[in-house]
Parts: sequence; structure tokens; C-alpha cells
Amino acid sequence: MGDNLQIHDMLPGPETGRILRDALGRFATGITVVTTQGDAGPAGITANSFASVSLDPPLVLWSPARSSARFPIFSAATAFSIHVLGQDQSDLAARFSRGGVGFDGLVTTHTPEGIPVVPQVLARFDCQLHATHDGGDHLIIVGRVVRFALRDGAPLVFSQGSYGNFIAAGA
Repeated sequence: MGDNLQIHDMLPGPETGRILRDALGRFATGITVVTTQGDAGPAGITANSFASVSLDPPLVLWSPARSSARFPIFSAATAFSIHVLGQDQSDLAARFSRGGVGFDGLVTTHTPEGIPVVPQVLARFDCQLHATHDGGDHLIIVGRVVRFALRDGAPLVFSQGSYGNFIAAGA
């Protein structure tokens, strides 16, 4: 067996920061776009830090980076929508990433709370702010799901710095 199959223990620190990030990237995640209505208009951000927390009450979380230019908008939001992207929606992920065009030219609707909704996503969770927690260089935002929607399809997946898709066993 080759060396690339062995696990090498390391300690987190400044000299291993990039390697730690690479190790975390081994965990495949789905891709979401989180939207809210800010003082200057609609805001959206691509995030892969999404997780379900509880079914009763219905709680989900996501974690924006404190270094993001959009952090002040989302850290102050009392309502937001989390959109889970389908395997054919990497264009939406790019649209709401750093340097993307955001809502420019995108036809949207709004939730009853006034939050912009990205069309035709795999699933959507409309949330009211439930709690926030310090997460180091991120803020952990917990939302109470007040409404959700879904459609059939496969998710857009992110792993090791690249987008991909999920292939079910036996498919």
C-alpha cells in the first residue's frame, strides 16, 4: 500500500492551516444560497456550512464567515431563506459567491416576510432567527423553519474545492 493511504496526525496551527482546510474539504457538503432583505436591497451568499439541527422544533443552521463583505447584512438578519442547490445549479452558486453578480438580472419572488426567493432550487427553508453563537472566524446562525419547499432531483455537492454531483448506490 502507498503512503497516500496512510493517515498522518497533525496539530492545528498557523503552519498547518492550509492542510487543515484540505482535511475539512474531504467532507462532501451540499451547496446552498442564503438570501435576506437588507437595508440596501436583496442580499445573497453561497454557503456550504448548512446543517439540520432539530425536527421539533424545526431548526437549521448555517455559518457565514466574519471576513465576508456580506457578513454585516446576514449577522443582523432576523429572517432569511436557505436554498439547497440541485446538481445543475452551479451557476447559482457562482452568482452568489464573492465577485458574483448576485441578484442582477435574476427574476425572483418573495416570501410573505419579504425575503427574496431563488427560483427552481432543490429545497428551500424560510427561517426566522432563533439564535446565534460564536463560531470563531464564523458566526453560527440557527434559524427556526417557518416554511419549506422541495422538488425532486439530485444535489450539487462540494468536496476538495470542486463542485460535483451525487450518484446513489445502485444507480
